[in-house]
Amino acid sequence: MMDLAKCIKDNESQAISTLQELISINSVAGNPVTTKDGEVYPFGQGVQDAFAYMLKKAEELGFEPENVDNYGGHIDFGKGSQTVGILGHLDVVPVGDGWDFDPFSGANHDGYIYGRGTTDDKGPVLAAFYAMKALKDAGYEPKKKIRLILGLDEETAWKGMEYYLNKAGAPDYGFTPDADFPALNGEKGIMVFEIAKKISKNPPEGLMLTKLSGGSAPNMVAETARAVVKSDKADAYEHIKELAEEYRSETGYKVRTKGVGKAFEITTEGVAAHGASPQDGLNAISILFDFMGRLSFANDDVNVFIDFYNKHIGFNVYGENIGCALKDEHSSGLSFNVGMAGFDGEAITIVVNTRYPVTCNQDQVYDGIMPYIDKYGLGVVKEMNQDPIFFDPDSPLITTLMDVYKEHTGDKESQPLVIGGGTYARACPNIVAFGGLFPGDPDIMHQRNERIAIDRYLQMIEIYADAIYKLSQEDFSIE
Repeated sequence: MMDLAKCIKDNESQAISTLQELISINSVAGNPVTTKDGEVYPFGQGVQDAFAYMLKKAEELGFEPENVDNYGGHIDFGKGSQTVGILGHLDVVPVGDGWDFDPFSGANHDGYIYGRGTTDDKGPVLAAFYAMKALKDAGYEPKKKIRLILGLDEETAWKGMEYYLNKAGAPDYGFTPDADFPALNGEKGIMVFEIAKKISKNPPEGLMLTKLSGGSAPNMVAETARAVVKSDKADAYEHIKELAEEYRSETGYKVRTKGVGKAFEITTEGVAAHGASPQDGLNAISILFDFMGRLSFANDDVNVFIDFYNKHIGFNVYGENIGCALKDEHSSGLSFNVGMAGFDGEAITIVVNTRYPVTCNQDQVYDGIMPYIDKYGLGVVKEMNQDPIFFDPDSPLITTLMDVYKEHTGDKESQPLVIGGGTYARACPNIVAFGGLFPGDPDIMHQRNERIAIDRYLQMIEIYADAIYKLSQEDFSIE
């Protein structure tokens, strides 16, 4: 094999420009699209455009790409009876407001590439892709097939990966570049459920809640929230203004009020973060409910839900006031994130995303919260559950990836991690998460001004090239 380091170096500028081009494609999931020729894009035009870009780029560089009915695809390198899989995704979460650069510009500034998806997960996917290209350029002939699998709805429902694996089959083992270094040997269970209360028709007098909205996805800490209220009392809105001023002074939280026609709007602003780490953000929905707790609504059903929220959720992010603060020896405690809130005139709803410890299960969470739900006459809609995964930290797959990481970083202290995030490691057996967030670097996935340091991106290519090389050796076994 030729000098691998030289081949990586020769591809640097192309790897950077490809990342900028891929970031420029808005691949937030959308509604299915049917073309005039009858072709279906299950996850919307933007996701399809990103997918098509990757397949075309792979073909241009001499790889063998395959599209599995627009639900997913892969890029192959080499032959063999076993397949080493690298599972990534091209879809991204919504962008939100307040970016310093256009989130789909791929701006290159001060040593960083900016844009939605730079760290989650387009940057790491392309790092793996250019690792494959460097190995190919170096003349490496792997003894096992190397397959970069392109997922298209990881940030939403995973239907694409399910469809893809059913049609194309699962790899024998491998990694997903969609979390943290050094390597992950476990991921907490993930649940999404809705808590709702039906609201009786408003009485004709007094303060009424007419609209409520907040957040953009269950797996994000809500950055903004909004309520619209109405009252037939002349001084009601002035009183809310005064309460908002007092609240801002006492808490420092961002609460704004203004008239909207004959109604009155209350908006709050928090700090976005990944739903797996709600402690790193500040939930705008919680701010809004906390403030609304100072108001008295004419409809007591509204007051009941606000009281429930403030007493049993509030700003607590570990489930400690709602009966589900689960813990175990392998992973940190449960996290509890209210990602979305709404009121449609008939029911107030919140969408909750929890991450529970690896030795626990969803029934324990529901058993914990139901006494509180029943007490307030609320309902629960179970939407999603992904069971936790756990690998022995001394298994060959984990130790090999750990050794690669240590060799390239000099970090001899870091140990395998268990995280609250959910990756494609759950999609099929013998897959673990490996990168691309380095220890000590800020985690800005799912946040405004998402960006990747160019030197980290290039370092990732080196690490992934070495990992792919070692995992594809004839004598490597996960047993």
